[in-house]
Amino acid sequence: MDRLIYTAYTGLSASMIQQRVIANNMANAQTTGFRAELLVATPTTVKGTGLEARAMTDAQVRGANMQQGDLEQTGNPLDVALTGDSMLALQAGDGTEVYTRRGDLAVDANGTLVNGDGLPVLSETGPITVPAGTKLAINPDGTVLATDPALANAPAEAIGRLKLASTTGSVVEKGLDGLFRVVGGGVLPGDDAARLVSGSLEKSNVNATQVLVDMVSSQRLFEMRAKVVASAKDNDEKSTELMSLPT
Repeated sequence: MDRLIYTAYTGLSASMIQQRVIANNMANAQTTGFRAELLVATPTTVKGTGLEARAMTDAQVRGANMQQGDLEQTGNPLDVALTGDSMLALQAGDGTEVYTRRGDLAVDANGTLVNGDGLPVLSETGPITVPAGTKLAINPDGTVLATDPALANAPAEAIGRLKLASTTGSVVEKGLDGLFRVVGGGVLPGDDAARLVSGSLEKSNVNATQVLVDMVSSQRLFEMRAKVVASAKDNDEKSTELMSLPT
Protein backbone atom coordinates (compact mmCIF):
# COMPACT_ATOMS: atom_id res chain seq x y z
CA MET A 1 0.00 0.00 0.00
CA ASP A 2 1.18 3.52 -0.79
CA ARG A 3 2.85 5.12 2.20
CA LEU A 4 0.77 8.21 1.53
CA ILE A 5 -2.01 6.71 3.64
CA TYR A 6 0.22 6.65 6.72
CA THR A 7 1.15 10.29 6.18
CA ALA A 8 -2.52 11.21 5.84
CA TYR A 9 -3.35 9.20 8.97
CA THR A 10 -1.03 11.35 11.10
CA GLY A 11 -2.83 14.40 9.74
CA LEU A 12 -6.20 12.92 10.72
CA SER A 13 -4.86 12.19 14.19
CA ALA A 14 -3.64 15.80 14.51
CA SER A 15 -7.07 17.06 13.44
CA MET A 16 -8.75 14.97 16.14
CA ILE A 17 -6.43 16.42 18.79
CA GLN A 18 -7.13 19.91 17.47
CA GLN A 19 -10.88 19.36 17.73
CA ARG A 20 -10.52 18.17 21.33
CA VAL A 21 -8.55 21.32 22.19
CA ILE A 22 -11.17 23.52 20.52
CA ALA A 23 -13.98 21.73 22.34
CA ASN A 24 -12.23 22.13 25.70
CA ASN A 25 -11.62 25.83 25.11
CA MET A 26 -15.23 26.35 24.10
CA ALA A 27 -16.50 24.48 27.17
CA ASN A 28 -14.44 26.79 29.42
CA ALA A 29 -15.27 30.07 27.72
CA GLN A 30 -17.09 31.14 30.91
CA THR A 31 -14.71 29.57 33.46
CA THR A 32 -13.13 32.14 35.76
CA GLY A 33 -9.43 32.66 35.07
CA PHE A 34 -9.26 29.94 32.40
CA ARG A 35 -6.30 30.01 30.03
CA ALA A 36 -6.98 28.79 26.49
CA GLU A 37 -4.92 25.77 25.45
CA LEU A 38 -2.58 26.07 22.48
CA LEU A 39 -1.92 23.28 19.97
CA VAL A 40 1.41 23.05 18.18
CA ALA A 41 1.73 20.90 15.04
CA THR A 42 5.19 20.13 13.71
CA PRO A 43 6.34 18.07 10.70
CA THR A 44 8.32 14.94 11.51
CA THR A 45 10.43 13.46 8.72
CA VAL A 46 11.93 9.98 8.83
CA LYS A 47 15.57 10.30 7.86
CA GLY A 48 16.91 7.88 5.29
CA THR A 49 18.57 7.45 1.92
CA GLY A 50 15.41 8.12 -0.06
CA LEU A 51 13.88 11.40 -1.10
CA GLU A 52 12.21 13.15 1.85
CA ALA A 53 9.01 13.98 -0.05
CA ARG A 54 6.57 13.37 2.79
CA ALA A 55 6.46 14.32 6.45
CA MET A 56 4.36 13.00 9.30
CA THR A 57 2.44 15.42 11.53
CA ASP A 58 3.06 15.58 15.27
CA ALA A 59 0.44 17.64 17.14
CA GLN A 60 0.45 18.15 20.90
CA VAL A 61 -0.84 20.66 23.45
CA ARG A 62 2.34 22.53 24.31
CA GLY A 63 1.09 25.42 26.40
CA ALA A 64 -1.61 27.95 27.11
CA ASN A 65 -2.45 31.46 26.03
CA MET A 66 -1.26 33.59 28.95
CA GLN A 67 -2.90 36.79 27.76
CA GLN A 68 -4.91 38.43 30.54
CA GLY A 69 -8.68 38.13 30.33
CA ASP A 70 -11.19 40.90 30.92
CA LEU A 71 -11.98 41.89 34.50
CA GLU A 72 -15.52 41.78 35.86
CA GLN A 73 -16.57 43.60 39.01
CA THR A 74 -18.54 41.43 41.42
CA GLY A 75 -18.55 43.43 44.65
CA ASN A 76 -17.68 40.28 46.62
CA PRO A 77 -14.78 41.13 48.97
CA LEU A 78 -13.39 37.60 48.58
CA ASP A 79 -13.20 37.78 44.79
CA VAL A 80 -9.74 38.75 43.55
CA ALA A 81 -8.44 39.32 40.03
CA LEU A 82 -4.72 38.97 39.48
CA THR A 83 -2.83 41.37 37.22
CA GLY A 84 0.32 41.04 35.15
CA ASP A 85 1.91 37.59 34.99
CA SER A 86 1.35 36.74 38.66
CA MET A 87 -0.48 33.57 39.70
CA LEU A 88 -2.21 32.47 42.88
CA ALA A 89 -0.57 29.60 44.75
CA LEU A 90 -2.78 26.69 45.83
CA GLN A 91 -2.26 23.34 47.54
CA ALA A 92 -3.18 20.41 45.29
CA GLY A 93 -4.74 17.19 46.56
CA ASP A 94 -1.31 15.51 46.67
CA GLY A 95 0.12 18.32 48.80
CA THR A 96 2.17 19.94 46.04
CA GLU A 97 2.05 23.61 45.17
CA VAL A 98 0.12 24.53 42.02
CA TYR A 99 -0.90 27.81 40.44
CA THR A 100 -4.01 29.36 38.94
CA ARG A 101 -5.59 32.63 37.88
CA ARG A 102 -8.94 31.67 39.36
CA GLY A 103 -9.63 33.98 42.26
CA ASP A 104 -13.19 33.27 43.41
CA LEU A 105 -12.29 32.63 47.05
CA ALA A 106 -14.43 31.36 49.90
CA VAL A 107 -14.12 29.84 53.38
CA ASP A 108 -14.93 26.13 53.61
CA ALA A 109 -16.51 24.25 56.51
CA ASN A 110 -13.11 23.73 58.12
CA GLY A 111 -12.32 27.45 58.17
CA THR A 112 -9.76 27.21 55.36
CA LEU A 113 -9.61 29.80 52.61
CA VAL A 114 -10.14 27.99 49.29
CA ASN A 115 -10.68 28.99 45.67
CA GLY A 116 -13.50 27.99 43.31
CA ASP A 117 -11.90 24.59 42.72
CA GLY A 118 -12.03 23.86 46.47
CA LEU A 119 -8.23 23.90 46.85
CA PRO A 120 -6.62 25.61 49.86
CA VAL A 121 -5.10 29.01 49.13
CA LEU A 122 -1.48 29.26 50.23
CA SER A 123 0.53 31.91 51.98
CA GLU A 124 4.32 31.70 52.25
CA THR A 125 3.86 29.50 55.35
CA GLY A 126 1.00 27.26 54.25
CA PRO A 127 -2.81 27.26 53.93
CA ILE A 128 -4.64 30.26 55.37
CA THR A 129 -7.02 29.49 58.26
CA VAL A 130 -9.83 31.94 59.00
CA PRO A 131 -11.07 32.50 62.61
CA ALA A 132 -14.71 31.53 63.00
CA GLY A 133 -17.27 34.32 62.72
CA THR A 134 -14.91 36.93 61.30
CA LYS A 135 -15.44 39.16 58.29
CA LEU A 136 -12.70 39.13 55.65
CA ALA A 137 -11.21 41.69 53.32
CA ILE A 138 -8.24 41.37 50.97
CA ASN A 139 -5.79 44.19 50.27
CA PRO A 140 -4.26 44.78 46.81
CA ASP A 141 -0.97 43.27 48.03
CA GLY A 142 -2.76 40.03 49.00
CA THR A 143 -2.94 40.62 52.75
CA VAL A 144 -6.03 38.95 54.25
CA LEU A 145 -7.66 41.05 56.98
CA ALA A 146 -10.16 39.69 59.50
CA THR A 147 -12.51 41.73 61.69
CA ASP A 148 -14.87 40.55 64.41
CA PRO A 149 -18.40 41.95 63.79
CA ALA A 150 -19.00 41.86 67.56
CA LEU A 151 -16.13 44.30 68.14
CA ALA A 152 -17.05 47.23 65.92
CA ASN A 153 -14.17 49.45 67.06
CA ALA A 154 -11.48 46.75 66.93
CA PRO A 155 -8.89 47.16 64.15
CA ALA A 156 -8.67 44.56 61.37
CA GLU A 157 -6.13 41.81 62.03
CA ALA A 158 -3.89 40.39 59.31
CA ILE A 159 -4.23 36.59 59.34
CA GLY A 160 -2.09 35.87 56.31
CA ARG A 161 -1.03 37.02 52.87
CA LEU A 162 -1.88 35.29 49.63
CA LYS A 163 1.17 33.95 47.86
CA LEU A 164 1.24 35.75 44.52
CA ALA A 165 3.89 34.03 42.46
CA SER A 166 5.55 35.37 39.34
CA THR A 167 6.18 33.15 36.33
CA THR A 168 8.92 35.41 34.96
CA GLY A 169 12.03 33.34 34.26
CA SER A 170 10.32 30.04 35.07
CA VAL A 171 8.77 27.42 32.80
CA VAL A 172 5.29 26.31 33.83
CA GLU A 173 2.94 23.90 32.14
CA LYS A 174 -0.79 23.44 32.31
CA GLY A 175 -2.10 20.06 33.46
CA LEU A 176 -5.27 18.25 32.54
CA ASP A 177 -6.85 19.64 35.72
CA GLY A 178 -6.38 23.19 34.43
CA LEU A 179 -3.73 24.01 37.05
CA PHE A 180 -0.18 25.15 36.34
CA ARG A 181 2.95 23.48 37.68
CA VAL A 182 6.67 24.17 37.40
CA VAL A 183 8.25 21.96 34.75
CA GLY A 184 10.60 19.50 36.44
CA GLY A 185 9.18 20.16 39.91
CA GLY A 186 9.79 22.94 42.37
CA VAL A 187 7.83 26.06 43.28
CA LEU A 188 7.62 29.61 42.01
CA PRO A 189 8.98 32.43 44.18
CA GLY A 190 6.58 34.90 45.72
CA ASP A 191 6.43 38.34 44.13
CA ASP A 192 6.13 41.15 46.70
CA ALA A 193 5.44 43.66 43.93
CA ALA A 194 2.43 41.72 42.57
CA ARG A 195 -0.97 43.33 42.98
CA LEU A 196 -4.56 42.17 42.69
CA VAL A 197 -7.96 43.79 42.28
CA SER A 198 -10.38 43.03 45.11
CA GLY A 199 -14.07 42.63 44.37
CA SER A 200 -13.39 41.54 40.78
CA LEU A 201 -12.78 38.36 38.81
CA GLU A 202 -10.78 37.70 35.68
CA LYS A 203 -12.82 36.13 32.91
CA SER A 204 -11.63 33.33 30.66
CA ASN A 205 -9.33 34.58 27.89
CA VAL A 206 -11.03 32.31 25.34
CA ASN A 207 -12.24 34.26 22.31
CA ALA A 208 -15.53 32.51 21.55
CA THR A 209 -15.76 33.96 18.03
CA GLN A 210 -12.28 32.78 17.11
CA VAL A 211 -12.96 29.35 18.59
CA LEU A 212 -16.01 28.97 16.33
CA VAL A 213 -13.93 29.93 13.29
CA ASP A 214 -11.23 27.45 14.32
CA MET A 215 -13.85 24.73 14.75
CA VAL A 216 -15.16 25.17 11.18
CA SER A 217 -11.63 25.33 9.78
CA SER A 218 -10.60 22.20 11.68
CA GLN A 219 -13.60 20.27 10.40
CA ARG A 220 -12.84 21.20 6.81
CA LEU A 221 -9.21 20.22 7.22
CA PHE A 222 -10.29 16.86 8.64
CA GLU A 223 -12.50 16.24 5.61
CA MET A 224 -9.65 17.14 3.24
CA ARG A 225 -7.31 14.72 4.95
CA ALA A 226 -9.97 11.99 4.86
CA LYS A 227 -10.21 12.49 1.09
CA VAL A 228 -6.45 11.98 0.82
CA VAL A 229 -6.85 8.56 2.45
CA ALA A 230 -9.62 7.70 -0.02
CA SER A 231 -7.45 8.85 -2.93
CA ALA A 232 -4.56 6.71 -1.72
CA LYS A 233 -6.88 3.70 -1.61
CA ASP A 234 -8.08 4.36 -5.18
CA ASN A 235 -4.51 4.75 -6.43
CA ASP A 236 -3.52 1.49 -4.78
CA GLU A 237 -6.43 -0.39 -6.40
CA LYS A 238 -5.69 1.04 -9.85
CA SER A 239 -2.00 0.18 -9.54
CA THR A 240 -2.94 -3.38 -8.66
CA GLU A 241 -5.15 -3.61 -11.75
CA LEU A 242 -2.36 -2.37 -14.02
CA MET A 243 0.10 -4.90 -12.61
CA SER A 244 -2.27 -7.84 -12.86
CA LEU A 245 -1.81 -10.34 -15.73
CA PRO A 246 -4.60 -10.63 -18.32
CA THR A 247 -6.73 -13.73 -18.04
